[in-house]
Amino acid sequence: MSNTITINPVTRIEGHAKITIHLDSHGEVDDARFHVVEFRGFEKFCEGRYFTEMVQITPRSCGICPVSHLLASAKACDAIVGVTIPRTAKMLRELMHMGQIIQSHALSFFHLSAPDLLLGFDSDPATRNVMGLIAAQPEIALKGIRLRKFGQEIIKATGGRKIHAEFPVPGGVNKALTEQERDALLAGMPEAYAAARFALDLLLDYHNRHQHEVESFASFDSNYVGLVQPDGALELYDGKLRFCNPQGGIIHDQVDPARYLDYIREASEGWSFMKFPFILSMGYPQGMYRVGPLARVNLCTKIATPKANAELRLWRSNGHQVRTSSFYYHWARLIELLYGLERAEQLLRDPEITSTEIVVHAEPQNPEGVGVIEAPRGTLIHHYWVDRSGRIEKVNLIVATGHNNLAMNRAVRAVAKKYVKAQRLQEGMLNRVEAAIRCYDPCLSCATHAVGQMPMRIELVDANGQVIDTLSRPAP
Repeated sequence: MSNTITINPVTRIEGHAKITIHLDSHGEVDDARFHVVEFRGFEKFCEGRYFTEMVQITPRSCGICPVSHLLASAKACDAIVGVTIPRTAKMLRELMHMGQIIQSHALSFFHLSAPDLLLGFDSDPATRNVMGLIAAQPEIALKGIRLRKFGQEIIKATGGRKIHAEFPVPGGVNKALTEQERDALLAGMPEAYAAARFALDLLLDYHNRHQHEVESFASFDSNYVGLVQPDGALELYDGKLRFCNPQGGIIHDQVDPARYLDYIREASEGWSFMKFPFILSMGYPQGMYRVGPLARVNLCTKIATPKANAELRLWRSNGHQVRTSSFYYHWARLIELLYGLERAEQLLRDPEITSTEIVVHAEPQNPEGVGVIEAPRGTLIHHYWVDRSGRIEKVNLIVATGHNNLAMNRAVRAVAKKYVKAQRLQEGMLNRVEAAIRCYDPCLSCATHAVGQMPMRIELVDANGQVIDTLSRPAP
């Protein structure tokens, strides 16, 4: 008898997905798949638009990371007009990006992951959420809210508003930072640093108390891809691509992001609307790789800010050149949050940050442009092809969640094999399968080119289609 367990929907993620867990005749997990069940088609309906519109169209693909799409799109448009933007414009774009890193990583840790860590994987799902966390430990929830707010204030100060700012334009930006805005952000730094340190200490304490589960949670070898600086340091805004093997050895390094198609291809499967990128030289699916905080911390040589680099040394203590457990995405995310704060402070203290030399005007010169940035969830690629008048002929978007598609399926399978037993269908086991996905903090709306609380129903069905067991979560 062959059985299937379906988790639909997956909760506490952005977008819509389900997980199916396939059991063999002995009731053991044989396979598990992460299905993305929505389709939006941004690449197609952008065709025919004037290229300068892309910086406002593409951020609408995501309510969580609009800044990342905004900046990647602006970089692609810079390449089409063929200009180098002014230094202050680049600093302001990067400052906005650090605000996005801070607010997104704070949201992921405090709102989406902390309920599992602080309330327990086996706690009542009715209260195992951010509202339950607020009720149980309001001081922790408040720190998360205020830290996320600080990141949003950086975005507002640079771009004029927190969501969908009309800020970057081809050739630079259209808003300067005032001295008053700079000073207000600097005044908020001490509280933000304290909240980041609190989150790190909270997580590391959890590691110490649950070390075996942390190390083994969806742990598997993979390749890693991300941007680095010329000396190999962590880079989130600019830089070149580095490809590393499961041991951290370099496969390709200092790759011009505009040449990504020479190194990455995408495969398709009939059971998901999301594609499956892989490293071209290694083939599919052997070329599976991970992006995002875990990948970036694993593959970088160092971090160019002191507090975050001290955390990197701890990450690599006791012989850990790379860490393979998906659970360590949370730790890497907080290391990057600390880096985001440090880098934002560096930018704010630069005397040129309030300069008004912020844009170079130019007409389209090149038939295509590529913009690559490290979004909070991983490498984000925008590639536009235009005609002579600047109209979009073709668009290719590869977002972080797409890069991680193979890895997320691997993570679901690993956790399901360990925790899901057909004869003991317990909610906490299935939550751990969902938690494997939440480690990657996926944004499925972006990846398939509506967030809401939804009830969950899991059915265990035999080969004849008869439901032999169920597990339900009530609607909120």
